[in-house]
Amino acid sequence: MLVPVLAVSIGAALQLIDPPVLQTLRQAVFDQYQRVHPRVYQTAPVRIIDIDEESLAKVGQWPWPRTRIAELVERLRRAEVAAIGFDVLFAEPDRTSPKAMLDLWDLSGATLRGIAGLPDHDDLFAAALRPGGVVLGFAVEREGESAPFPAQKYRYVNMGEPALPFVHPFSRAVSPLPVLSAAAAGNGVLTFVPDGDGVVRRVPLLLRLGDTLVPSLVAEVLRVGQGAQNYLVRTSSTQGVGLTEVKIGQFTVPTTAAGEAWVHFSRPVRERTIPAWKILAGAVPDAELAGKLVLVGTSAQGLMDLRFSPLGGVMPGVEAHAQMLEQVLTDSYLYRPAWASSIEALTIIIGGLALGTLALMTGALSSAIVTLLVIGLIIWGGWFAFIDHQLLLDPVTPTLGIFIAFTLSSVVHHLSSERRQRFVKQAFSRYVSPNLVSHIVDHPQELELGGRRQECSFIFTDLAGFTSLMEKIDPGEAVALLNAYLDEMISIAFQHNGTLDRIVGDAVAIMFSAPVQQPDHRQRALTCAIAMQRFAARYADDLQARGIAFGQTRIGVHTGEVIVGNFGGSTIFDYRALGDPVNTASRLESVNKHLGTRMCVSQATLSGCTGIVTRPVGRLVLKGKSQPLMVFQPIHDGLEVPGAPAQDPEYAAAYVLLTQDPVAAMAAFRQLARTRPADPLVKLHLQRLQEKQTDDLIVMTEK
Repeated sequence: MLVPVLAVSIGAALQLIDPPVLQTLRQAVFDQYQRVHPRVYQTAPVRIIDIDEESLAKVGQWPWPRTRIAELVERLRRAEVAAIGFDVLFAEPDRTSPKAMLDLWDLSGATLRGIAGLPDHDDLFAAALRPGGVVLGFAVEREGESAPFPAQKYRYVNMGEPALPFVHPFSRAVSPLPVLSAAAAGNGVLTFVPDGDGVVRRVPLLLRLGDTLVPSLVAEVLRVGQGAQNYLVRTSSTQGVGLTEVKIGQFTVPTTAAGEAWVHFSRPVRERTIPAWKILAGAVPDAELAGKLVLVGTSAQGLMDLRFSPLGGVMPGVEAHAQMLEQVLTDSYLYRPAWASSIEALTIIIGGLALGTLALMTGALSSAIVTLLVIGLIIWGGWFAFIDHQLLLDPVTPTLGIFIAFTLSSVVHHLSSERRQRFVKQAFSRYVSPNLVSHIVDHPQELELGGRRQECSFIFTDLAGFTSLMEKIDPGEAVALLNAYLDEMISIAFQHNGTLDRIVGDAVAIMFSAPVQQPDHRQRALTCAIAMQRFAARYADDLQARGIAFGQTRIGVHTGEVIVGNFGGSTIFDYRALGDPVNTASRLESVNKHLGTRMCVSQATLSGCTGIVTRPVGRLVLKGKSQPLMVFQPIHDGLEVPGAPAQDPEYAAAYVLLTQDPVAAMAAFRQLARTRPADPLVKLHLQRLQEKQTDDLIVMTEK
C-alpha cells in the first residue's frame, strides 16, 4: 500500500524539479491550445508601423537616415497618436550625418565649412523626440561589462516584498545614444526571454538590470500613452513567491512570478499593420491613427528581428509587443495563476493515491478504464479552463503523476498476483499433478466438463504387505515411512512428465500423454516404471536391513485409447482417464502377486519402446476378460530375476518350446529351475507344464 504514496512522491518531485523535458511537454500543450483556439482579434487602438520589404524598396535600404525617422515621428505626432514605441535600437550615431560624411569625403574651403555647419541628424531626431510621446527601445544582455543605463523617466511603488529578486536578471544594457535617450519620453527593454525551444510565449513587463528595475517596451508605451508616472508592483502575500501583477496607469496586468505576462496570440490580421512607407507618403488618414499606441518595427527578413511563435512558424518581434498591448487594452488576458501549481499538485496527490490504490485492489482492465477516464477528465479540464476562462492549467504533470501511480501500482499488483499464483500453483501441485496445474493455467478454456479420446499409457503401483506392517509398528512411524515412499515415487513420475491420476492408500496411478500429448508416452511410461521399481526395491531393502518389514512394490504398465478430461459435476471436477486400458493396467499390477513378478508390461506399451530388455510372460487372459494380452517382464539390474543375466537367451529358448515341443520345454525349464530356483517365471511355467498346460496362454481366475 506504500506504492501509491511512493508514486505520488515521484510525481510531486517531478513537478517541483520541473525538468526540461516536462517543461517542453507542457509548453507544447499550451501551444496546441492556442493553435486550436487562438485569440479572436478585436479592434484595439494598437498599430504596427512596419518597416517591411516593400518599405525598404520604396524608401531605401536600412538603416534609414535619422532625419527620415524624425519625419516618421512628426507625421505620427500630427495624426495625434497616443504614443510611439520604437522596436528599433539606435545605439550608434547616424552614419549619414554631415559630420560622418566629412570623414569620408576629401573637402576643403567653403564646401567643408558649409557641410560642417549643417545640423547633426541625431540632434534633429532628438529634437523630434522632445515634444513627448515617444518611447525608445534598448537591449539588455546577461554578460559583459556594465554600460550607462538609459534615462529613467518613471518611478516604482512596491506593494509587498521588493520585486527585484524575482524578475529576470541582466548585467549590461545596449542603450540608445544619450542624446536620444534623454529626449525620449520613455525607454523600454526590447529583449524577450524565450523558452528553451526559442518560442516567445510571454512578454516581460519588468526586468532587472544590475540592481535596478527596468520596464519593457510594452510597459513604457502603455505608461507614456496614458501620461502616467508610476509603476505599482504587487508581489504575493506569501513570502518568496514573486510578483502577481503590475499596475500601469488605469490598467492592472496579471503577471507570472518573474514579472512576465502570457500572450494569447491571435492570427495575423491586416488591420493591425501599416507599412512604414504609407506613413511617410501621407497615404494614411490621420483619423486612422488618432489615439492609437503605435509600435515601429520591422518584418523584413534581412533585418533579423523574427521570433518563433506558439502558433507555429515565425513572427516579427514587434508583433509580440503589439499583441501584448492588445490584450491589455481589450482585457483579454491569458492567465497562469499562482494557485495553478497547487491545484496540479493536489490533482497528483488525490488522483495518484486513489488510482494507485484502485490498481492495487482491482483488476487490470477496470483500473485501466478508470485511469483513462480520469486522465481524459484532466485533459478536458485543462482545455475547458483555457477556452472558457483563459487559464493555463498544466494537464501534463498531473497526467504523468497519475500514470506513474497507476503503472507502479499495476506492476506491483501484477507481481503480487504472480506471487500468489505461484503460491497457489505450488500448493495446488501438492494435490494435483504439476503438469496438470500448468496446463490449466495456460489453457483455462479447457476447465470444463467433458473429455477427448486419445491414446495414453498408464502405470499402476501397489505396495505389498503394508497393512500388516501397520499392525506391527507405531502408526505414526508407518505413515512417515509411507509418505517418504510416496513422495519419491511421485517425484520420479513428475521427473518423467507423468500426470498423477490418483493415490489410493499405498497405491499410485500415473498417466502419460495427458493433459499434454506426448508422442513418446510409451517409452516415458516404461522408463518411469523401471526407475520407480529401482527406488522401491532400494527403499525396501534399506528398511528391511533396519529390521522393518517394508514390502516390495508391484507395477503394471499398459497403453490404450481412453477418454481423458474433466468428469464430475458443477460442484467439483476430477481430471482423469476413463476406459478399459485403465482397468487393464490395474489388473497387470495385481497379476504380479499370482505370477510372483514385480512388474508386468503389455505388448501395447512395449511396441513403442527401445533399449528395454524384457522377456515374455505369456498371453494372459485377465479376470473378466475374454481376449488374451501378451505380457512381458522387464529385466533390469537383476531386480526382477535374481541371478539372471542382463540378457536371458536360455529363458527365451525355453519359452519358444512351450508351443512347439512341450517335452523339450519341460526339460529346458527343469534345467533353468536347478540353476535359478528363485526365478518366478521359471517356476510358473514349470508348474504349468507339470499340470499338462502345454502353451503360453494363461487364464487368470483371480484379480
